[in-house]
Amino acid sequence: MSITCTPVSIPVSAETPKGLVETEVSGLWAEPADGEPRGVVVLAHGAGAGMAHPFLAGFAEALAGLGYAVLRFNFPYMEAGKKFPDRPPLAVGTWNSVLAYAAETKGTTASGVVAAGKSFGARMASLAVAEGTEAAALVHLGYPLHPPGKPEKLRDEHLYGIRIPQLFVEGTRDTFARVDLMEQVAAALEDAQPGKATLAWVEGGDHSFNVKGLKREPEEAGASLAPLVAEFLTEAART
Repeated sequence: MSITCTPVSIPVSAETPKGLVETEVSGLWAEPADGEPRGVVVLAHGAGAGMAHPFLAGFAEALAGLGYAVLRFNFPYMEAGKKFPDRPPLAVGTWNSVLAYAAETKGTTASGVVAAGKSFGARMASLAVAEGTEAAALVHLGYPLHPPGKPEKLRDEHLYGIRIPQLFVEGTRDTFARVDLMEQVAAALEDAQPGKATLAWVEGGDHSFNVKGLKREPEEAGASLAPLVAEFLTEAART
């Protein structure tokens, strides 16, 4: 399926402890060239690289090739060229603004848009939804369950109240998500919201989904996850 890529500017309005922040961030649509998309997905980057990172580009374009309209965007700190990620109030406010923009652009509601993210972007999406932001589903690509080497500092408490379908795609060598702890969280999520949480492992994958013994470019690593995510979204749309 052929796709088109369209750059956009997205207005952001976020309430923070320091007051209202109003700005714009860059975005990039990847979508099927012909026909109506199967769904709309907003995709956020990780802490250390923006929306143009090859991994995200590969994933977004592969998912668009499977029929979805995918909007990547930068958080304000990345847009400003800063090294340290935005604090949650600004990041969550950015998510709210981008989801609303995507919904309005595609003629749907925020509850019809999927929120997806890599690492930091996924965590901020889940915080937004836990605080009341509407979305159709959450897709976590390398959810940062804990800081590397600090498994006691779990970032899971807010996940248990989320009532929409969630997909966690994790590498078995990811230092941000120890296998046994991620399995425990997935089991607890199943208890809290039966049928709403799916955990998929990439055997040998690290936090960037580089697989031990398999040489491939970041674009390929990202693209390899698209069929799995598309399958999940198809099932989630039926529930």
